Amino acid sequence: MTLHAAYDPDNIFAKILRGDMPSLKVFEDDVALAFMDVFPQSEGHTLVIPKGIQARNFLDIPPDYLGSYMLRVQRIAKAVEWGLKPDGLRVMQFNGASAGQTVFHLHFHVIPAWDGKELGRHGTGTMAKPEELEPIAAKIRAAV
Repeated sequence: MTLHAAYDPDNIFAKILRGDMPSLKVFEDDVALAFMDVFPQSEGHTLVIPKGIQARNFLDIPPDYLGSYMLRVQRIAKAVEWGLKPDGLRVMQFNGASAGQTVFHLHFHVIPAWDGKELGRHGTGTMAKPEELEPIAAKIRAAV
């Protein structure tokens, strides 16, 4: 998909925002929703998506929305750090299929990293079960 194709209102994150698909939420307000990635690259891999806009990627987000959304991304990154105590933290975002984007609704990945533990590959691996993710999500929620 190109960088500037039309927004698909039936993408998986739009469905999650509408409540048509489940997610394991760690934070939600009028600006953003943060939830556990079901294909985690590491324990605690969290996604942060904007609400109320149809931005496919970072290039599409309205400038007046950017600041409030990025404050939520930072808040979730801090909660992942405080809740899970990783050695490092990746905050990543992809723009377009050629750059690795697989869901075309703007989102940031917050991925904790530990020394000596390899990260999984983006968009691959086994789907995690909600009962495996919930204890991790609870630690992040408690730190938000």
